Amino acid sequence: MPDLATIDAVVALRFATQGLTGSPFATPAEAVGTLAAVQAQDFSGAKWSLGLRTGWTDAAITQAFDKGVLLRTHVLRPTWHFVLPADIRWMLALTAPKVLAQSAGLHRQEGLDARVFLQAEAVFERALAAGSHLTRPELGARLAEAGIAADKLRLTLIVMHAELVGLICSGPVRGKQQTYALLDDRAPDGPRFERDEALAMLAARFFSGHGPASVRDFARWSGLTLTQARAGLGETAKGLQSIRHDGETLWFRDMGRSAQPNAPPAFLIPEYDEVVLTYPDLNIPGLGGGSPERPDFPSRPVVVGGQSLGTWRRTVVRHAVAVEVHPSAALGPAEAAAITAAVEAYGAFMALHADWQAR
Repeated sequence: MPDLATIDAVVALRFATQGLTGSPFATPAEAVGTLAAVQAQDFSGAKWSLGLRTGWTDAAITQAFDKGVLLRTHVLRPTWHFVLPADIRWMLALTAPKVLAQSAGLHRQEGLDARVFLQAEAVFERALAAGSHLTRPELGARLAEAGIAADKLRLTLIVMHAELVGLICSGPVRGKQQTYALLDDRAPDGPRFERDEALAMLAARFFSGHGPASVRDFARWSGLTLTQARAGLGETAKGLQSIRHDGETLWFRDMGRSAQPNAPPAFLIPEYDEVVLTYPDLNIPGLGGGSPERPDFPSRPVVVGGQSLGTWRRTVVRHAVAVEVHPSAALGPAEAAAITAAVEAYGAFMALHADWQAR
């Protein structure tokens, strides 16, 4: 394993592995399945993450989500992810215990114990029976009717606990509001794995969909301990390739995906995108090379030629979307043309006319 990998080479391979360049994934389900899970606390941004990898529109992805092709729940870490119905149960079994343990202090602070959770979950089972879908405020109202105090953080923790124990997950979107449904209705069954098998399965899926990545990247992304991450890599490493960068081994699987872009040469990367969040120690380099960006809180990078040129934000007004680009340096004609193509791609995704300006 020669220590030859440059930042640019690693980033280019990650873009190809994740389907941002090369042949797009055929469906959002294929994208989520390949990446194993896609961080999704920002629902609109997570849909754009899938749009970048598939060419599907926001409306089409929402329709697939409403049908339950994709589910959104707390899994891996204390945040929402898109997962497939076939994966949700074994991923919860593997990763939810640690998330629940991490939440124990907040539970005590809010006066939540096993008795309260059982009472609340019985309320949810009744409220969501027969395929019903309710918003979080509506679930809170049902809890109040049952004499269970559930305001603000307390309601958030109760609902999150019900997700982590596998009682509820996402239902279809109602207007602009998320709803919840019983997991048994959205994913009636799924494969079960012994713990060691599940560790290996998650490792294989992670490195196939996120490589080249380190074992520390896997531990952070999965929420597992470093010891568990190394155990998961274990036999899985025999089916992977590796490269060296700065003395660290980065693992990946050659999925036959071309590293040559067939999409616009620029990308408006959404906040919380997998290609931004997964690699805190070797992220997308900034304009002109040099050290990788290591922001404490990830922004929305504008990427041209594998380098971050700045950040972007959008404003939807009537039948159009206005994109503001905040460049880190002056943009040349080629860079501006590439960004125009990326903005047009975002407009097509939203089914809206899109314009941009630098600020």
